[in-house]
Amino acid sequence: MKKYQLGEFEEIVILTVGVLYKDAYGVSIKKEIEARLSRNVSMGALHTALKRLESKGYIKSFDGEVTEDRAGRPRKYFQITALGKKAMEYSRSTRDELWKSIPKIALDVKMVG
Repeated sequence: MKKYQLGEFEEIVILTVGVLYKDAYGVSIKKEIEARLSRNVSMGALHTALKRLESKGYIKSFDGEVTEDRAGRPRKYFQITALGKKAMEYSRSTRDELWKSIPKIALDVKMVG
């Protein structure tokens, strides 16, 4: 079922948009992911994921104020939409159900033999 489908990186990005709330813009999202996950993130990959999430209706963007340090360009901020929240909840509940369905013995990592 493709209902509310999120790829792994998309899920990380939308969760990070939620973590940053009103301070979610490209560079802050990149830094937060790198700090929390010890994972390098290219701006190209991040922008691609943000565009995909926005085209799915999971996030929306808006321009912030114009600043001198950005040569007069406004910073683009992101926030989660109601549909995005449903996608996040669907992803979490799906993962939770899968984790609950794993027999305890399947996660017992004792060496056999």
